[in-house]
Amino acid sequence: MIHEVDEALRALIRAEVLDGTEVELVLDAPTREWAARRNAPTVNLYLYDIREDLQRRSRGRQNVYDEQGTVVARTLPPRYFKLSYLVSAWTQRPEDEHRLLSGLLGCFLRHTALPAAGLGPALAATGLPVPLGIALPPPEDRAFADVWSALGGELKPSLDLVVSAPTALAPVYPAGPPVEDGLDLRSSELPPPPAEPSPPPPAARRRNRG
Repeated sequence: MIHEVDEALRALIRAEVLDGTEVELVLDAPTREWAARRNAPTVNLYLYDIREDLQRRSRGRQNVYDEQGTVVARTLPPRYFKLSYLVSAWTQRPEDEHRLLSGLLGCFLRHTALPAAGLGPALAATGLPVPLGIALPPPEDRAFADVWSALGGELKPSLDLVVSAPTALAPVYPAGPPVEDGLDLRSSELPPPPAEPSPPPPAARRRNRG
């Protein structure tokens, strides 16, 4: 699932931002050593955090149907995981970096989800959208300056891209056979009805009246 998101992002950026230019697109960690070795204009997509998107978690179970529409199994709903990317541009001039960042920002603002045509087989099989968010405020437990510090580099203009990717990897529980319509009762299985009391003979009725 993660590698499919990587490829979908690369295809989207190449098609709408780089558009045949000589700018490289990599997934490397932008450490100080990496920056020193870089010798070409580059857009960097660094995956730095993976956590479950709890706001999208669903409860209960879902039915699994066969070709005849019969329930054959039950499974848990797909779960979403937030993949956070640090998106940065690297050139010789700040103006060129800002121009690349502007193009990247516009690209992600035009899409509320990854294009369905670019999804890999695992993501496409879920039949669900793959939402993305760009430049949102970071969680309280994380700051962008901390990310750059952990990489050993200096703070640099960047975009925070968050992709919520669904995954259907959950246990599957076989379902029992379907219940047939109607109810078949056998009289031999039912207890006999209680016997009604017999009426008294006529002489007894006359004595009672006398």
